[in-house]
Amino acid sequence: MTTSDLQTAMAQLDAAVEENHISPAAAENIRTWLTEPYLEEYAPQVAEQLAAGKFKKLDDAFWTIVPFGTGGRRGRMYPIGCNAINDRTIGESAQGLADYVKSQVKDKPLSCAIAYDTRHRSRHFAALCSQIMVSAGFAVWFLDGYRSTPELSCAVREKKCDCGIMITASHNPPEDNAVKVYWSTGGQLLPPHDKNSIERMRQVTWIKRTAFSSGMEEGKIVYCQKEVDAAFVDAVVTQSTPGPRDLKIIYSPLHGVGCSAVPPVLGAVGFNDVEVFGPHAKPDPDFTNVPGHVSNPENPAVFDAIIARAKEVSAELIMATDPDCDRLGCAVPLLTDPGSAWTTLTGNQIGSLLADYLLDVRRAAGTLTPEHYIVKTLVTTELMRRIADHYGVQTAGNLLVGFKWIGGEMDARGPEKFVFGAEESYGFLAGDHVRDKDGAVAAMLLSECTARLKTEGKTLCEKLDDLFRQHGCHTESQFSLRMPGEQGMDDMRALMSGFRTNPPESIAGMKVAAVRDYLSDTITKPGGKAQPLAGPTGDMVILDLAQDGNYVAVRPSGTEPKVKFYMFAYDTPDASAADLPAVKVAQRERIAAMERDLSNDL
Repeated sequence: MTTSDLQTAMAQLDAAVEENHISPAAAENIRTWLTEPYLEEYAPQVAEQLAAGKFKKLDDAFWTIVPFGTGGRRGRMYPIGCNAINDRTIGESAQGLADYVKSQVKDKPLSCAIAYDTRHRSRHFAALCSQIMVSAGFAVWFLDGYRSTPELSCAVREKKCDCGIMITASHNPPEDNAVKVYWSTGGQLLPPHDKNSIERMRQVTWIKRTAFSSGMEEGKIVYCQKEVDAAFVDAVVTQSTPGPRDLKIIYSPLHGVGCSAVPPVLGAVGFNDVEVFGPHAKPDPDFTNVPGHVSNPENPAVFDAIIARAKEVSAELIMATDPDCDRLGCAVPLLTDPGSAWTTLTGNQIGSLLADYLLDVRRAAGTLTPEHYIVKTLVTTELMRRIADHYGVQTAGNLLVGFKWIGGEMDARGPEKFVFGAEESYGFLAGDHVRDKDGAVAAMLLSECTARLKTEGKTLCEKLDDLFRQHGCHTESQFSLRMPGEQGMDDMRALMSGFRTNPPESIAGMKVAAVRDYLSDTITKPGGKAQPLAGPTGDMVILDLAQDGNYVAVRPSGTEPKVKFYMFAYDTPDASAADLPAVKVAQRERIAAMERDLSNDL
């Protein structure tokens, strides 16, 4: 770009700021992209967009630096901008990771595993990361072809890599993409590596690359998908229990990578009557046949068309995984009777059913001890803890949101006695093969549980009712408030501050009995002084209500510009067993009242 072109672009930028078309924060970043030598390849595109008056797009792409959330950097793809996913921000992530790993791992050959999903430009970004890692001195184990996030975690462990990179934006809209980074454990980065690597990413200026073809020719980039596929399936299958397999299943990958993982696993353990739902079978970055084009198994609407197909063919279980196949949702009939109505289960309900199934299997085999444990997060149902208490095992449940904390707990306690981990957002794990949630192992276990219940004349819904009568009825729900952009960040901070300093006095007719603030690690009761709170430190507030077991949690999302509200209702086993249908209705009304009151306060 010539000096004259630069001067013109700067004048256009100044005028846009003067006319409030571009924020001062965005303008500062745009000036950097126009003038810094290490960004010179992008300067002409920035100047072109200034000349074209694309001020709103430029402001969105430059007002901040795309954040590193619970597992990586995720956002809207745009060819330029520090607040977008593009070659520069992906490249900074890979270069910063390489620089940090090299500072921590000495005197040994370095290696990195890399995989990608079905999204737009995912393979391009994976190849770019490979070029950067090779240039930094790493050998790259490359899973070519669409593979799941848990298989990437398995590859890191199988190949004894120092780190891993997964290109995926999980269940985000089609226009998004992301980079997830992994440590040598196969888990996402934990303290101090998370913050330290992020700082290295921020310090990146020049990004060095080696041509992908050169890396292949020199043996520094090696395709490993066939051997890792086999190792992954074998590892998942070790978690299987022999038993009934008479079950008709419909499975949907929701246009993602799931067919590389779930059908092979189900077939390997004897589930042979599995139909892949045709309209969702094809890998498709636009998620064409999914309602709203958002492939999220948390959304009941994604199951509507599949349920219609299930009724046509008398299927007994529907399962769906998100685009990178690390989360699992399901739909099930209410009753075993032909023609029964169907419903979807929540992540909390699936987690509770799987926890009970696995603990029961181990107890029956005589392999369960008081040293065994399950793991969940603070916003995951307490029904799991009550089930674990019943079986006499431990629960590690004082964890922040994010499966990386579950993986970290496994390594801290030792994986030998680990039974099961779950989070409410449909993430589940059994086994030692990965340190992340795994849709394939969850699908296998849920199929086994359903087939066993079929021999008892029960559905998953009826088993869940049994758990409610035994341990008390639990209902959970959540809603989110989107707060995009620079103003949204300010509003988010103000909202969280309000819940800490001026919480509501009551919610759904129940007094707020205590405020747990995990940012300051304090718990405060009305009229009292803040007391120390044992637990993790993070940006989350939990409001405990006067009725025991009922509470609300509030936290900013780690992956999207929104605040999430989690609501929990509970009644004792005595009340639940006496009239479970009435308790369920009352809890749904209670949850609805919680949401109304919280929304009104907002």
